[in-house]
Amino acid sequence: MTKLNRSIDRGMAVLEVVHASGRIPLGALAARTGLPKPTVLRICATLEQRRWLFRRSSDGCYQLGSAFPQEAGMPNRVDKLVAVGKGEIVKLSRSTGLASDLAAGIGGGRVEIIDTSRVYKVHAIYPDVVGFRPSPILSALGSAYLYAMTGEERTKALQDLVDQLPREEVKALPQLAKVLSDIGTRGYAARSPGHWGRAVDYGALPAAIAVPIIAGGEPVGSISLVWNANNRCLETVVKDHLAQLQATAQTIGKTCADQN
Repeated sequence: MTKLNRSIDRGMAVLEVVHASGRIPLGALAARTGLPKPTVLRICATLEQRRWLFRRSSDGCYQLGSAFPQEAGMPNRVDKLVAVGKGEIVKLSRSTGLASDLAAGIGGGRVEIIDTSRVYKVHAIYPDVVGFRPSPILSALGSAYLYAMTGEERTKALQDLVDQLPREEVKALPQLAKVLSDIGTRGYAARSPGHWGRAVDYGALPAAIAVPIIAGGEPVGSISLVWNANNRCLETVVKDHLAQLQATAQTIGKTCADQN
């Protein structure tokens, strides 16, 4: 009988548990696989390097990565943005004291949040947003990305979106020209006042500002600063942190472009 490879067997066990769980912290992953934490940590580090696993910045949980073989997996550009932006949003969050969301363009004028530094005990806002697709009109991330598209691309995207958007967002479409004009004037997009999105779980309305991420002359995503709207005013955050947000977006975009 052929002797089995123990390391591969352990790696497959880790992947099976993560796949079944959706997302899982290191301690629970070790308990579910029956492996020591240091062993699981080494396996996960190897799988992260191959992008088969992804460790979330907000809570340290593992989930399947963008290179894991599966139907309708994330495109390579999104995969690259995750790898490049993960550390940058953590640095931005530590420096500003605010949460940061990283979103990738997924086509059709939409973005999807691919990582976040939100921690509820620190930022007092709903943290479980990875995989969420923000409004292209009412959210900071979505409108920042839409702004960075060419006029022709934006028009086509909106034609496709109009039958898919919720009623609240369709009603907001007449405001879009002003929203985009304001982004150009101010240098950032802002979350529409009163727009809840998925914040209701903890009852705290978030506020946010965002800027697009440009790589090689094309928008590839957007990045935001997010905070509890009851704790800080938008003007103060803009004054204190907009320049750093813009610099982080430029760093991510340049690194992505350089890796092509």
